[in-house]
Amino acid sequence: MCAGCNDRFAAPASRCGRCASRVPAGVATCGACIVDPPPFDSALAGVDYAHPWSALITQFKFHAALDLAPALSQLLQTARQRAEAPAPDLLLPVPLSAARLRERGFNQAWELTHRLGRALTLPTDAQLLLRLKDSPHQLALPPEERAANVRGVFAVEPLRRAELRGLSVAVIDDVMTTGATFGEIARVLKQAGAARVEAWALARTPLAA
Repeated sequence: MCAGCNDRFAAPASRCGRCASRVPAGVATCGACIVDPPPFDSALAGVDYAHPWSALITQFKFHAALDLAPALSQLLQTARQRAEAPAPDLLLPVPLSAARLRERGFNQAWELTHRLGRALTLPTDAQLLLRLKDSPHQLALPPEERAANVRGVFAVEPLRRAELRGLSVAVIDDVMTTGATFGEIARVLKQAGAARVEAWALARTPLAA
């Protein structure tokens, strides 16, 4: 990505510290998160899910444009480096089901995660968090159905639950829309003993006006 495009389309934005939605400058937490906080403790996003990033993420995710992974992960790395918060202990990608991984050939969340781990010198793990079953793409569902779509889908590797005890964990995915996937994973990780769960998204879908 050229510097001009990054300056124009990836400029720093004020975001809610709980859900990464855009907020006015000086606002730390959006009204929705004050009224109904999400299960995860904080969130950050590299960019809005909008032009040109939406098209690039589609190419990266669905058309195996892995050459985009370094530049896209840099957007999330920059957002993390701007954050005024302690670093997490561990980075975990949102897992794919075995069937979808075979179909796609790679997990886009892991492509982001392992690059971020190297850049930020943080440990990563692609096997600790499991996806137990496939489910319809969240994008295909209306917002009110997305939480039910991911309920019971994720689990921690049973023989490794003790490894999470007391840890601060960041979960990484390409796009956050309603936060349902991150919320379900946060519940699973906290039940396994994680002390804190952060949601890191490459892109955040803007809230409807």
